[in-house]
Amino acid sequence: PVLLSLWDTAGQEDYDRLRPLSYSNTDVFIVAFSLTSRDSLANVREKWVPELREYGPNTPILLVGTKLDLRGDGADRATAVSTPEGLEMMRHIGAVDYIECSALTQAGLKSVFDTAIRTVLLPKPRPAPAPSKGGGGLTCAIL
Repeated sequence: PVLLSLWDTAGQEDYDRLRPLSYSNTDVFIVAFSLTSRDSLANVREKWVPELREYGPNTPILLVGTKLDLRGDGADRATAVSTPEGLEMMRHIGAVDYIECSALTQAGLKSVFDTAIRTVLLPKPRPAPAPSKGGGGLTCAIL
């Protein structure tokens, strides 16, 4: 049997000191960003991955693009994040996989959790992040 625990942490600056308290014993981090916001994607690289690597340097990261239903639904093409851009970020941060999903339509949603569980149960060597241009049962805790 597998015990799956999900922890959704607050991203607001007020919680910066409290968030790391929930990182210990995490088996895989799910880092989600909005496919309708380039700023959200930039935060993956600039905020979330550095923080997670500080507190869980060897914990695998699964990168997830959310709001898939909105990207093709009149979303401003200048701000929408494409699949190739998501894949490039996956390689850049050394994530184990990249999945796009929609909570509204549930497209790709099952794949997010299946992949997270598979990442823990069948670990593969974690890919190295791309070089920086500027410098009784199992427990599965997903953050």
